[in-house]
Amino acid sequence: MQPIIQPFFDVNTGTMTYVVHEAAGSSAAIVDPVLDYDPKAARTSTRSADAVIAFVREKHLTVEWILETHAHADHLSAAPYLKRELGGKIAIGESIRTVQGVFKKIFDLEPEFQLDGSQFDHLFTDGERFMIGAIEACALFVPGHTPADMAYRVGDAVFVGDTLFMPDVGTARCDFPGGSARTLYRSIQRLLALDPDTRLFVCHDYPPDTRAPQWQCTVRDQRDHNIHVGGGKTEDEFVAMREARDATLGMPTLILPAIQVNIRAGRFPQPADNGTTYLKIPLNAL
Repeated sequence: MQPIIQPFFDVNTGTMTYVVHEAAGSSAAIVDPVLDYDPKAARTSTRSADAVIAFVREKHLTVEWILETHAHADHLSAAPYLKRELGGKIAIGESIRTVQGVFKKIFDLEPEFQLDGSQFDHLFTDGERFMIGAIEACALFVPGHTPADMAYRVGDAVFVGDTLFMPDVGTARCDFPGGSARTLYRSIQRLLALDPDTRLFVCHDYPPDTRAPQWQCTVRDQRDHNIHVGGGKTEDEFVAMREARDATLGMPTLILPAIQVNIRAGRFPQPADNGTTYLKIPLNAL
């Protein structure tokens, strides 16, 4: 089955959000929704999420799932807002527990913060099958960028998260806590072993000046043309390249607010006694 996939590109973070459905009036899933965040003013807005809501309502879709590929470091998740407005279960891979354990220490989160993933409605295991209406989907464990990355195969399409970018951009970094270039290479090989005509949808695009943002390619495109892993590059070649490249990269602009929100399934900490919600900035921790 070829699901209908509606993309939404957030230019501020380079993030793709997708609505996946069979037809107007059918069930749907939302993949990697964005909550707008101004880091200078520490102010949120729902502009990007509202565009998704408008589309879902226009097509009379019933949202069954809000799928996170991982705990993003470059944008805050709008999953709780979309759940309030549209329904659906917020889901992520079960290894989010590992990420929660790492970042609870870094952010010195409240003692009652649970490390069991219970902030999410569902935790997927590797190979777990689920339905989006009449469309069969499957969760694929693809760690490396983080210890908890998932890809979602829905019909003939796979949402690859941060494993792969467009072929002319390459692959995601692996220097966050728990990341591993060697593990990412092996996860990517799992994706590249799929049928060559399988449609792949990336979570981000950081396009060169010579083209507009793109988000869809095929397994064949990635095998042949990905600048980091295509053309038969070996594991050792990839690891050497990835680790050298990662050593030159600064931290993402939104990593500190994003991670401490996204490991809570997109929810913010409880407000302080004065009614204001605060996020923490750990000094010299990353």
